[in-house]
Amino acid sequence: MKENEKLPENAKTDDDDGPKQNADEKPEDVVLDPFDPERLRLSQDFASTVGVKKALITVPVRKPANEWWVRVHPDESYRVETAVVELKEDREVYLVDPALWPELSTEATFGARALFTAVNRQGVLFLWPIRLPGPDGKNNEWNRSSLEATMLASSKWVRVTSNMSLGAYEVFEATAEIPEPSWPERSFGELLKIAFKDKFIQTVDHPVLQKLRGEA
Repeated sequence: MKENEKLPENAKTDDDDGPKQNADEKPEDVVLDPFDPERLRLSQDFASTVGVKKALITVPVRKPANEWWVRVHPDESYRVETAVVELKEDREVYLVDPALWPELSTEATFGARALFTAVNRQGVLFLWPIRLPGPDGKNNEWNRSSLEATMLASSKWVRVTSNMSLGAYEVFEATAEIPEPSWPERSFGELLKIAFKDKFIQTVDHPVLQKLRGEA
C-alpha cells in the first residue's frame, strides 16, 4: 500500500484484533454479582479461616437421649462420685456441698451419683449422672446397665435406649467408622463450675431445700 493511499472506511489492518481495552480499565473494575452462590458458599475450613472458637457456656446434666450416639471421656479425672439433690419433676440436678451431706442423708431426693463427662456426635458436651448403689450395696438393672454403658463408651461410640420389658438399658455399638470426639480444653473442675453455676447447694437455707421442707 502506498504511503498516502487511504484505506476503505471499514477496512481492517493486520494489527486490528478487535476492540481495544481502555488503558485505564483494570481487571478488578469488573462488577461481581454479589449474589453469586459460589461467592457466598462457606468453605470446609470456614471456622479456622475466620478464627472462630465456640465458647463453652452451658454444660447440661442429663442422661443421653435415646437417639444419641455418645462417648465418655476416657480420662478418669473427668468423672467423680458425689452427692446431689435430684428433682425429677423439674428434671433438675443440684450439686450438694459435702458439709451438708450428713444433714440431708434422710432426704428422699438426696443421693449418691457418678458424674461422667460425655459428648454426642453433634458435639454437645454434657455430664451424665448415674445413681450409685445405696448403703446396702444394692443396685438395680437400670443403674447397673447405665454404668456398663459408660465403661463401653469410654472407647466406643454407643447408643443407650431403655427397654421397659427388659427392665434395663440396651447398649448398641456403632459399626461405622466414626471419628474420635473433640474434647474441650477445660479441666473437669471448670466443667463442673459451668454445669452447676446456679445449681450448687451450699447452705441449709437454699431455696430448693426450703421448698422441700415446705418453707417456700
